[in-house]
Amino acid sequence: MQTILRRICLILIVLALITMPGSITRTAQAQQAVVQVVLFYSPTCPHCHEVIQNVLPPLVEEYGEQFEILGIDVTTAKGRDLFLSAGDHFHIPEMNMVVPMMIVGDQILLGSAEIPEKLPGLIDRHLAQGGLSWPAIPGLKEALAEIEGDGSQELDTGPAGVLQRFQQDLAGNTLAVIVLAGMLLSLAWVIVYLRRSRDAGNTGALQRFSVILIPLLCVAGAAVAGYLAYVETAQVEAVCGPVGDCNTVQQSEYARLFGLIPVGVLGLYGYAALFIAWLFSYFSRGETAAFASLLVFILALAGTLFSIYLTFLEPFVIGATCIWCLSSAVIMTALMWLSAPGARPVIERLMNRSHRSPSARRT
Repeated sequence: MQTILRRICLILIVLALITMPGSITRTAQAQQAVVQVVLFYSPTCPHCHEVIQNVLPPLVEEYGEQFEILGIDVTTAKGRDLFLSAGDHFHIPEMNMVVPMMIVGDQILLGSAEIPEKLPGLIDRHLAQGGLSWPAIPGLKEALAEIEGDGSQELDTGPAGVLQRFQQDLAGNTLAVIVLAGMLLSLAWVIVYLRRSRDAGNTGALQRFSVILIPLLCVAGAAVAGYLAYVETAQVEAVCGPVGDCNTVQQSEYARLFGLIPVGVLGLYGYAALFIAWLFSYFSRGETAAFASLLVFILALAGTLFSIYLTFLEPFVIGATCIWCLSSAVIMTALMWLSAPGARPVIERLMNRSHRSPSARRT
């Protein structure tokens, strides 16, 4: 029981040192050999929580005042500036600009796997060599002086607003807004299309293309969702292109539905269900084929609505955009377009049945 209480106390100490409201916090100074490290983190990052709650408490217990942690919240303005400054100074590739990131001297440790693997050995080595001071990050000395100047251990920069979050990944978030607008317009078009008469336009070409494109898009979407599922479940860093900040999105609380189901896994099952429904619609006949076509559309519509929600979160809530997520959103919207012509006859038939009076059905 004492061991459990002691561990809880250590976790609370680390959380107080790292996740307090300010963007930068630090431990008390020590008079002996000390290893001083910087941890860049985000309050919404599950990998950061893993490091803070499970990795650091045993190290704080073991090394005590010989181990100092400087926690920098990258969701605040000054924290983000220091994060980018560290990236420039240490020439960190853009794809590796993710949290949690720990800097020990001139060595960069990334993720909830590499930090616990390498940090204890680095602490031992640098203590044996007489200690290690804070990394040479431009702007860090001024931030520390500001902390000392106001007599506290926090630098209050306030939470990042919507505009600040949007500017954190300007190119990616702008692209997300464009995709979001296209998805909303597509949804409006589908609603209008389903409400008008089948004679109001020629959709034969769209139906012919759908026979080829729907299975191909299902496979492409499953590949994207499968990669995201791998990133989320294996807790590895995503490979991201020159636009967007995929890892910030994947490490946010919104990467899991209800905090439990990885969104990538959910997407993988969704594309699999779409493909199976399409197989029934293509190889079956009669009512089975008709209702399978309707099911394809319903699944694509649900996927599009969920993708709209996720795409909205990226630029306006998370402050970063995942190009893989945008790709999946575009694929799902295209599937909604392509499946609408096959579903419309079934929808019209169901609506006619519902509007038919009991007396008309008896005659």
